[in-house]
Amino acid sequence: MNNLQKVAGVSALFEALIYIVAFVYFGAFWAYPSDGTASEKMAYLAENQFSFSMIYFLIYVGFGVLLTVLVVGLYEKLKSTNSPFVKVGSVFGVVWVVLVIASGMLANIGLSHAINLMDLSTEKAFDMWQMISVIIESLGGGNELVGGLWVLLISLAALKAKEFPQGLNYLGLIVGISGIATIYPAEVLTEIFGVTQILWFVWLGISMLSQSDARQVNSVAR
Repeated sequence: MNNLQKVAGVSALFEALIYIVAFVYFGAFWAYPSDGTASEKMAYLAENQFSFSMIYFLIYVGFGVLLTVLVVGLYEKLKSTNSPFVKVGSVFGVVWVVLVIASGMLANIGLSHAINLMDLSTEKAFDMWQMISVIIESLGGGNELVGGLWVLLISLAALKAKEFPQGLNYLGLIVGISGIATIYPAEVLTEIFGVTQILWFVWLGISMLSQSDARQVNSVAR
């Protein structure tokens, strides 16, 4: 149990790091020609396929794997509270894992097929990528409803059980509400969710690691 808490705490910190890597990559290095023609857009994607595929693998598949550990770790820590929030929230956590990993796999395989289609027709290739992008955004890129529900319910359970610092739990409520709010298609809401969740992941990871170390010290002292 103690080892699981440590691994979950480390996973939370790496989740935050992945968010930061994504913000840096798309903010500083990604120069997708949004106002360009279909040919220009597909040419850019083809030229940057490797880096795009790697970053998408990291922020979706890698994120999903780490999220699995964190969902299980939080469930194990909070299940003794017998709160329905923990049980329902953990279900949403598992669903979020599936959606995130599926989005990453769809992005990489879909991009490969779209680029291969360029030999036949650039317009058809771009249309295919547009459809794939909409699906990705719907599943796990632009709609954070499921992730928001997980954070919200887990934070409510922790707040009621007085687990973790209360400030962390209130931050979790803000993260959860902002995630749920992304059902309204506005990029600023997704950005708020991402930024606040970075803070939540870091604080949560540090809290889980410090609590695990404290229990280990107490165990040795006995």
